[in-house]
Amino acid sequence: MINIRIATDEDLPKILEIVNHNIQHSTAVYDYEPKTEAFIKHWFQEKQENNYPVLVAEYKGEVSGYASYAQLKAKDGYKFTMEHSVYVAPGQEGKGIGKLLLAQLIAIAKKNNIHSLIGLIDADNAGSIAFHKKFGFTEAGFLKEAGYKFDRWLDVVIMQLYL
Repeated sequence: MINIRIATDEDLPKILEIVNHNIQHSTAVYDYEPKTEAFIKHWFQEKQENNYPVLVAEYKGEVSGYASYAQLKAKDGYKFTMEHSVYVAPGQEGKGIGKLLLAQLIAIAKKNNIHSLIGLIDADNAGSIAFHKKFGFTEAGFLKEAGYKFDRWLDVVIMQLYL
């Protein structure tokens, strides 16, 4: 059984592990260098201070994914538009973890009167694009060669869900 709950400080090492795996092995995160324990603590503190949710999925007693959102841009006019993230631990894909995390994140966003959720997705990540479409996200834009990682230019699909 998969349990979705609000993250705690004790979950940060596993969240950090998931983040760093994606930095090192995927184009889901456009960072190059692994994050530190100090970084993830600061990231979590900022989420809490701004009342942005951080959810974790527990599967067989282990944190197997996380999800969160934050304001798209730090301008007052963007306060109802959030960029979200959903990540599943390596080896835990295909169990419905991402689906449960995103469903709960959408429910929280609705409760918090968020107008829309934005996902910035690597254009080659067909699985993530299809995943988002299942939740009603639509393609709202395309950024050609917006990122650079693993010695190549990366295009970004902007996905949006109106709540």
